[in-house]
Amino acid sequence: MSCWKYWPKIEEIAQKLENYGIDEIDDLDAVDLDEITSLLDEIEVIAHDDTIDFDSAKHILDDEKMNEALKLIRKFYLYIGARLETENAREIIDSDDPKATLDTFHFYERYHGLLTNESKLAHWHEDKTFVFVGSGPLPLTLILFREKFGCKCIGIEIQEDVAELSREVIRKLGLDDGIEIIVGDETSLKDIDFDILMVAAFAEPKERVFSNVWEIVDEKTPVLVRTYSGMRAILYAPLTDTILRGFHKEVMLLPIGNSNNTSVLLRKVI
Repeated sequence: MSCWKYWPKIEEIAQKLENYGIDEIDDLDAVDLDEITSLLDEIEVIAHDDTIDFDSAKHILDDEKMNEALKLIRKFYLYIGARLETENAREIIDSDDPKATLDTFHFYERYHGLLTNESKLAHWHEDKTFVFVGSGPLPLTLILFREKFGCKCIGIEIQEDVAELSREVIRKLGLDDGIEIIVGDETSLKDIDFDILMVAAFAEPKERVFSNVWEIVDEKTPVLVRTYSGMRAILYAPLTDTILRGFHKEVMLLPIGNSNNTSVLLRKVI
């Protein structure tokens, strides 16, 4: 099916988002934030239209005018995602039932689809050490892999206040014996002994991140990444071959259900 039918809707949503102003978003009230989230939910419905093939989706992604709309949509998508994580993290810390509060996270079910895919990309067990670059305020990836496989989990988070918030979440959930959060960027990997590495979809700047990862990992270490493909790439810019130079794409698994991320297994090549 052609993607052309969505062009007016995407432009309309981008215009509405522009009226809010991304620079003023921290000052918006709850009603405005709910409206922004509702607009992004409409974008997700478009992104999840599996009748649009990859070639058709590229017409949107490669169009100069549409790209301006997508840049704005992606900024709001990134902001709202981070805000929802932060709010849920704080709710967990204040909760009498932290696990139930975690289950209410807006994207919780999607992570199970991601886990299903990513558990196929490496050999997970309790003797493995898993490192996640860009773990964020709500380290749900680390939590789920720790609970399912019992592996030691380490998150790397560049912002100290965000790292401390995620540590409080982990302590509240009683998982601090198996999950550690380090403050730093991807260069911190050189001081860690690990078996499996994952780079967050929102880890930036990607050129620097993957260049440093390439310098640090060996050819045997599985490097897992999350990217966006097909129509889901309207939500966030996908990884390019230029960014991933020096790595071989060994396996690529498309999203399951309402998940957004394509999961990719990379290996370093010399």
